[in-house]
Amino acid sequence: MNSTEQGRSSDEFVRKVELLFDRSEIESIQTDVARELASRGYDEGAAFAVRLAIEEALVNGFRHGNGGDAEKTVRFDCEITDDSIAIEVTDQGPGFNPEGVPDPTDEENLEVPSGRGIMLMRAYMTEVA
Repeated sequence: MNSTEQGRSSDEFVRKVELLFDRSEIESIQTDVARELASRGYDEGAAFAVRLAIEEALVNGFRHGNGGDAEKTVRFDCEITDDSIAIEVTDQGPGFNPEGVPDPTDEENLEVPSGRGIMLMRAYMTEVA
């Protein structure tokens, strides 16, 4: 992990890092964010939702965005205040149309192992773009 900025002012938690795929780094980010949410009084449900969204976004960035290329990084930017959470995950891939991802709840997609991450992020987050 190459940390480009990490810190907390009196009212804001900021974390900006470039990551190579490493499951322990993903877990470390999730733990740090969950700890920060708890310290600000966010409930366990909110912390679970954010933790899940972080994992899905980062893993999707590595697996799909970067095509599993171990040389490519994913950038994680996070800002947390007492009443908002903003997370941006950027991979080095060409981009995609999220509306083009098949609905994993459709009968023909129930056995397909992909597409659920976006659905989960949308279910738990206020906005996913």
